[in-house]
Amino acid sequence: MARPWPSELVFSRSKRALDIRFDDGRDMSIPFRTLREESPSAEVQGHGPGEKKIVTGKEKVLVTAAEPVGRYAVRLVFDDGHDSGIFTWDYLYALGESAA
Repeated sequence: MARPWPSELVFSRSKRALDIRFDDGRDMSIPFRTLREESPSAEVQGHGPGEKKIVTGKEKVLVTAAEPVGRYAVRLVFDDGHDSGIFTWDYLYALGESAA
């Protein structure tokens, strides 16, 4: 079975959320806070099991830039300076399902 592919990404400053549509018909909204707190970066996730750091105080964080990484992901830049997370389409789909 083919993995869902994003067909549209909309970064809403007013909602502080990424609205994403996938080609399987799913529309998801992922709060910027969730994206920052669950960043796939080593800074947040650590380098191995049990090393994940709890990130707090990100209720008002904004995404200031999004840069494509090949055809499989996007690197998000947050207004608190965090920019090392590469969000694959699969990871965004999983976050969207969790946020629903």
